[in-house]
Amino acid sequence: MVIENGAWLANYSVHSWMIVAPILGFAGAALASIAMRARREVITLVFSKIAILGIISTVGLSMFPFILPSSLDPRSSLTVWDASSSHQTLFIMLVVSAIFLPIIVAYTAWVYKVLWGKVDEKSVTDKNGHAY
Repeated sequence: MVIENGAWLANYSVHSWMIVAPILGFAGAALASIAMRARREVITLVFSKIAILGIISTVGLSMFPFILPSSLDPRSSLTVWDASSSHQTLFIMLVVSAIFLPIIVAYTAWVYKVLWGKVDEKSVTDKNGHAY
């Protein structure tokens, strides 16, 4: 490993397909801004998700295989392979996820059903005894 200026951008010259990530970041942000001005709520949410995906992917792809690069000694950097868990830990997390994920999804669906709808001025100013 060699420390040099602009080394993180070397992945883009080796793998030219990775340029899609920053393009998604910029395009998603621009399109989300346009959709927000047009008051298109759902499409704004979709474009903002695309922007976030592009931004996070840009960082991950440009730094790969490093997660935490060391500025003092490149051999002391934390890489993807150094940060991975053991097979036993991964299996335990699989079992825990299989048990608790359906519970979380069911609770989230219940909360979504209970809190469905938008609050507007009419629902706030009526005299139905709610908390407003």
